[in-house]
Amino acid sequence: MTEEDGPDGPEMATVHLLRRVSVEFGLRQAEFAARHGMHPTDVRALICLLDAGRAGTPVTAGRLGARLGLNSAGTTALIDRLERLGHVVRTRDAHDRRRVLLTVTARAVDQGQEFFGPPLARMADLLRTLDDREAAAVRRFLLEAHAALTGT
Repeated sequence: MTEEDGPDGPEMATVHLLRRVSVEFGLRQAEFAARHGMHPTDVRALICLLDAGRAGTPVTAGRLGARLGLNSAGTTALIDRLERLGHVVRTRDAHDRRRVLLTVTARAVDQGQEFFGPPLARMADLLRTLDDREAAAVRRFLLEAHAALTGT
């Protein structure tokens, strides 16, 4: 056991390190929210919408609320707030006009890129230093860590 492993062994030291990274992400998200007159939940909503957009998954208010654990009134207030701030637009689904879909505006993407771009680019640069096997191990660990937290 090395000094970096801590008293609980290397596995728990890695878990604790992941928690530290997660806390830092949360702190940066809160800083971004405060800087742009948003609530931290607003930032989580934008992240959910951006992730869905990358996956090609349309998002309705109901789906967003379920993802964030919000009731209908809370979801509506959140979307209204994001729309007022110019971060989200509501559009009718071209395939089902009864559905309203949510998308993140280019302005919100630009603000996020300006704030989060440098540290995310640094992380991407670090990942490029890994060989394929190391990168696959990192991805596998993070996917399984996410599954452990979500119960999936």
